[in-house]
Amino acid sequence: MKELLLKRKSKFIQYLAATFMFIINHFAGMAMFALILEAIEKADIEYYKTIVIVIIIYIIYSPLTYLISRLLRIRYMRDTILDVRKQAFDRIINMPFKRFSQKSKEVYISNLINDINIFENKFFISFLNFLINIGMFLFSLLFLVILDYRLALGMLMFSVLLFFLAGFFSKKAISLEQEISSSNEVLTTDMANTFTGMEILKLNNIEDKFLLKSIDTINRVEGKKCAAGIFTEMQQHVIRILAFVVSVIVMIYLGGLMQKGTTLGMAGFIFQLCSSISNYLINAFPRWNQMKASVSIYNKIAKTEEYTVNIGRGDKPFSFEEQIRVSNLSFSFGSKQIIRNASFVIEKGKKYLIKGVSGAGKTSLMNLLAMVYDDFEGSITVDGVDYGNIYEKSFYDKVAFIYQDVFLFEDTIRNNITLYKDIPDDQIAYAVKVSGLDTLIQEKKEGLNLRLTENGKNLSGGQRQRISIARAMAKDAEILFVDEGTSSLNEELGREIEKVFLELESTVIAISHRYYEGVSENYDQVIELKNGEVHCYPAKDYFSEVLTC
Repeated sequence: MKELLLKRKSKFIQYLAATFMFIINHFAGMAMFALILEAIEKADIEYYKTIVIVIIIYIIYSPLTYLISRLLRIRYMRDTILDVRKQAFDRIINMPFKRFSQKSKEVYISNLINDINIFENKFFISFLNFLINIGMFLFSLLFLVILDYRLALGMLMFSVLLFFLAGFFSKKAISLEQEISSSNEVLTTDMANTFTGMEILKLNNIEDKFLLKSIDTINRVEGKKCAAGIFTEMQQHVIRILAFVVSVIVMIYLGGLMQKGTTLGMAGFIFQLCSSISNYLINAFPRWNQMKASVSIYNKIAKTEEYTVNIGRGDKPFSFEEQIRVSNLSFSFGSKQIIRNASFVIEKGKKYLIKGVSGAGKTSLMNLLAMVYDDFEGSITVDGVDYGNIYEKSFYDKVAFIYQDVFLFEDTIRNNITLYKDIPDDQIAYAVKVSGLDTLIQEKKEGLNLRLTENGKNLSGGQRQRISIARAMAKDAEILFVDEGTSSLNEELGREIEKVFLELESTVIAISHRYYEGVSENYDQVIELKNGEVHCYPAKDYFSEVLTC
């Protein structure tokens, strides 16, 4: 947090100066009140007129300094919140995929929206009020030391009592804010799931059931917020009761001083100082607890984590000239073993088809080869270099993926193919042709500049899949991973694109339930998963035996 606040030191100093303006303004107001009491006590009309002029000057000065202070604070707050948003986004973007996939994307959306809003609304409001109130407390105590050191000592002891009381409340305040954050994550996830499945809900007339579920989730979130608000109010109320008791004691003490000759104006000023000390602490300590709770939210969403990831954290570039060797590979999901003691070789330029029944572990095996998972036994090496020693980004620069579930950006077809990289037009044209996108491009007057709606909802499923294929083709990757890449296409187009995969110079590792007669046999090898074991067969022999059976 210290690094965040001091990132812009000059603006932070201006922020503190803006805070100091509040303090000066406040004590100026207290002085005005004391002068009025003094003028009433003197009963001198000329003195009274002078005080009125001073008050008019103060009335002009006060809103002007408030405006300047406000502008200085807003500028600093805006820039700092922007830093928090960047840090939170960078943390998610640079997270190892295995770590990222442990939570749903809605949790990360909640972090970027709800948690940052909590931090923005609570931290800076609390920080400002804490600085102002602590500053006023210190100045009030200093004035009180000058005017009456015995009373100052009593107020200091009272302050120490409130400090320990605030510490008592601190742990619960932090816990409540973290509960709000977690509840917001659940709410965002539930809302996203409901909207994603809206078609199914409507077709089956079960939207009311999900509405009740959503209302229940919303009630839990609001309940957590209410509990946090009540707790904060309770802190302040306890402190107010103690402050009232102290104020009564101070009034009795000042009454005794006035009997000994202290003026009404001076007694009024001292009473304001004592009352202010109480009020400042009433506001300061709960704000301190809110700040600590906000800092815990900041650490959760923006602090870089230390990852215990074995894959992709190395410093060697990915170089694939001969083979990827898998040796004694075992992999489990929880207590279920998916792959057991597998050994095989992926040779550069060859084509591999992964087969197996549903749930056999085909996608898991592909993800292991694609450096997604790291918690396996055995080894995977490329040209003798262990996966754990390879820099993840250098690997992903040279591979491409085609998945059954396609994600498209709300942007042009061109940008969805190139993924915002500078790819030559002839390479894009090739990708469009081999993926079967040329018909769509020719039909639309915007061509490649046709803008897609959310996740390509203005396209059919087959058209969306073709963009995904074109995206991989345009990258001209060394390794192409295909997970049911032609499942959304008709038989004829699926066959043609499967031929394209087999004609590429790239190494192809594909998963497919489909069999294209006369095409599927042209893979070099079939990698079959059965009961956790991996077997490799020449593709022609495999399909010949399967078709015979």
